[in-house]
Amino acid sequence: MARIRPEYERSWWPRFKRWVLEGSGALDEHMREDVTADASAYAVPQAAGDRTEELREQALQNEQETYDHLRVWSATSGRKWLARLYRLLAIIICLGVIAVLLVTASYLPPYGSPDNPVHNEVSQRYIEQGMEETGAVNIVAGMILDYRAFDTLGESNVLFVAACSVLILMRITSERDEATAQLEMEAEDRGFEPKNDRILQAAASFLVPLILMFGAYVILNGHISPGGGFSGGAVMGAGLILYLNAFGFKKTERFFRFRTFQVVSLCALTFYAVSKTYSFFTGANHLASFITPGTPGRIFSAGLIPYLNIAVGLVVCCTMYAFYTLFRKGDM
Repeated sequence: MARIRPEYERSWWPRFKRWVLEGSGALDEHMREDVTADASAYAVPQAAGDRTEELREQALQNEQETYDHLRVWSATSGRKWLARLYRLLAIIICLGVIAVLLVTASYLPPYGSPDNPVHNEVSQRYIEQGMEETGAVNIVAGMILDYRAFDTLGESNVLFVAACSVLILMRITSERDEATAQLEMEAEDRGFEPKNDRILQAAASFLVPLILMFGAYVILNGHISPGGGFSGGAVMGAGLILYLNAFGFKKTERFFRFRTFQVVSLCALTFYAVSKTYSFFTGANHLASFITPGTPGRIFSAGLIPYLNIAVGLVVCCTMYAFYTLFRKGDM
């Protein structure tokens, strides 16, 4: 197969052969012919280039006129039409939602009917056999952490996903470009750090330990008294926020950092998922479980409910503190 020579070979190789075979005079003559041909060929593209430049300027002018027209239209008539379209779509969506709700409500049973779901055997079983089956004196704790424990797991994951979403949207990255450096300088939050607020710091020194202990008490006694992981975790989160406002980020970061939030949330949610998966597996297959309800009324009773309360409380506490620090500083 013949080799295809590159363009530069085809241009200089014939001249080189003429120079070798016919002498330098023939080569000079051929070069003059080539220059003349190039000049005559250049004259036509030059005229075409002028025409091309003229067409290009005309196209740019047309594009500028179109852009100016669209910009003026979007600022005047277009804005009015978009506002009308937005209102029309909002009305249509609202009417559609109202229609769906009304149709759904029409299928509900009459008020006060004995066949209503609120009067069925589920609630009766919760009340009459809840303590015996779950070991929890608090019926609500037995319901949300035993009968409907997977629903509570979903609620805890909702909190975790919400915290992750806020982290993605508001956390300041550690890249060292100029914009991020400026954000990090602002994120130091020096203007909000307490200077010499002795009253706030003295009050926080007295109240924060009590708040944290009360939150732990609410979590640990959630199965034998009103309370539980959600309420106790909220109390503990409020205690951490009060400590942060009184002593600032530097002291708080000694025991609670972003890594702390990651580890605590991961361990709590993993323990919850693994423990309830075990309970579901044994119950669905009618297998005996080594976890017993215990003696109702004691602190170590109600099976896994106290430990699940601890897991939920830790997730709620970390999420509350994470929300506050991210909205205020952009980091933990």
